[in-house]
Amino acid sequence: MSTPVIGLSGSPNTSSRSRALLELTLAALERQGTGPSRLIDLAKLPSDGLLGRRKDSDVAEAIQSVLDAGIVVVSTPIYRATYSGLLKVFFDLLPQDALTRKVAIPIATGGGSGHLLAVDHGLRPLLASVGALVVATGVYGTDAQFRAGVPEPALVERIERAALEAASLAAGVAA
Repeated sequence: MSTPVIGLSGSPNTSSRSRALLELTLAALERQGTGPSRLIDLAKLPSDGLLGRRKDSDVAEAIQSVLDAGIVVVSTPIYRATYSGLLKVFFDLLPQDALTRKVAIPIATGGGSGHLLAVDHGLRPLLASVGALVVATGVYGTDAQFRAGVPEPALVERIERAALEAASLAAGVAA
């Protein structure tokens, strides 16, 4: 059964490590047979729309894509011990139950291991606050786990595990 997959990039930089992990995760989900995936780059959405200052069709379409998805993959760099402001303002626009009956994968990157718990203390509660079923395997990558922009094998293995968990959970939710 095909499950639409949406990837949300919360990085202000389109060539970030968190976005690279998001792209690898979307590819891993496609290999699991989940269905088509789409990456939404929150940094490319109009700021007035993201801040709720005015209605914006691009922001409305991004929100609808999340509502229509079966799996939502969220990636963010960690700033000041938590997820990015871009991710925060986007999630503020979602209805309270936006991710009910949806599976979510949390992905974060940071300069070092000191922010590893941001996945469990920031991203998981954010996703759960809108009803998501969050996979057990969160993904956190540090600067040291990237060589010339490429994540080390242990990090890729974590992505593959999270994708397998998400595909399995989504199949159970859809049944």
